[in-house]
Amino acid sequence: LHLSAVKLAELHSDLKIQEKDELSWKKLKAEGLDEDGEKEAKLRRNLNVIMTKYGMNGKKDSQLVDTNYIKDGTESDTLDDPRLEKLWSKAKTSGKFSDEELDKLWREFKHHKEKIHEYNILLETVSRTEADIHKNLINPSEENLVKEEILHNKHRELKEKLRSINQGFERLRKVSHQGYDTTSEFEEPRVIDLWDMAKSANFTDKELESFREELKHFEAKIEKHHHYQKQLEISHQKLKHVEGTGDKDHLNRNKEKYAMLQEKTKELGYKVKKHLQDLSSRISQGLQHNEL
Repeated sequence: LHLSAVKLAELHSDLKIQEKDELSWKKLKAEGLDEDGEKEAKLRRNLNVIMTKYGMNGKKDSQLVDTNYIKDGTESDTLDDPRLEKLWSKAKTSGKFSDEELDKLWREFKHHKEKIHEYNILLETVSRTEADIHKNLINPSEENLVKEEILHNKHRELKEKLRSINQGFERLRKVSHQGYDTTSEFEEPRVIDLWDMAKSANFTDKELESFREELKHFEAKIEKHHHYQKQLEISHQKLKHVEGTGDKDHLNRNKEKYAMLQEKTKELGYKVKKHLQDLSSRISQGLQHNEL
């Protein structure tokens, strides 16, 4: 796959979550609790996102480009969207951002690109389901009714994702033109997304304040994960350098350190992504309650 050390650790975390979700689904299915097949469909969709993200779906150009902003900078990656490219170019040349802020902004742009990618995968799934239903209109069946219910849920999910994309783009546009607000409550793109959506959900003031505090803890967890990702990449570069020196003792010490950092990065990556799932699910329930 030619993935960097950081991307391999992320892949491991994604697959670990997928495996856990599939085991949970098998138990539900055995108890007859996924009759409409929606949870199974979501699992397949998630797996498709993972395979596409890491270039495992057999398509040459489908992989989200693996650029480590710490190591390679940002010039070799593309955002696949003229509007995003224009905003990024403006931000880079504006002089309003330090190198560290540009790294942070680039993470926001990449996060937005991945959100659009996931939206397009879901949109493709919805289109296929609609086509299946249309084919079977002549002979209505119970299966068709189930598919219509699944379709309704997917349309709601599409609506939520599109709202998040629009909010995210507006934020990128504002930040690119004005620079970072030093009084901003959160800095991590995923946390900013969650907070914006939480404020639109059906939470009481007390629940929202509690959610705010949890997001602060979540952001600290993400920052810790970023720290280990940086250390892992540095360790990987050192290991490649030491391999060429022929110093076995030095090589073994570097291998041990690399293995330790790799395991810690995987563990933190899993915890971050699982926590993100839980927080997103809670917000989704609040947004659905609004619609009711």
